[in-house]
Amino acid sequence: MKKISVIFLLVSFAFGCSTQGQNLDVKSNKTKGNIKMEKSDKDWQKELTPEQYRVMRQCGTEPPGTGKYYHFNKDGVYVCAACGHVLFDSRTKFSSGSGWPSFYDVVNDSSVVLVEDHSYGMDRVEVRCAYCGSHLGHVFKDGPNPTGLRYCINSVALDFKPRSDSTAAEEK
Repeated sequence: MKKISVIFLLVSFAFGCSTQGQNLDVKSNKTKGNIKMEKSDKDWQKELTPEQYRVMRQCGTEPPGTGKYYHFNKDGVYVCAACGHVLFDSRTKFSSGSGWPSFYDVVNDSSVVLVEDHSYGMDRVEVRCAYCGSHLGHVFKDGPNPTGLRYCINSVALDFKPRSDSTAAEEK
């Protein structure tokens, strides 16, 4: 029975969430109309790698422990790989042991949209880029202080920008 549960869980992570296109902000019940950048599916396919497209536009996930930012610890900010919107600061990154880059906070409350995700019999909260609506990962309530949150994010959905004077100005 345990083997079946593990296989089900792995299949769930492999195929991602079922809320594609809903963009329901858990905190304020915002809808897709708040996304600032909208492109056609054809445009996204041209601009993203096949893996980025699968994860970011089809709510997929990368296999645990394989992402380029999982064991990455440089100082700077993480931006959306699809649109460049600033999402996370390296100062909030921590080692969760989950297999994906984890952060305990976003750069600011308007960086992401939180979406209810009830796919595969689980109750989760999906994290999407607030600018382009791309799927980034999920957030869980098992992170460290001060927030108690763990934003579990796919590396393929992120780009890293080293900290510089211009980056510090953008963050404020």
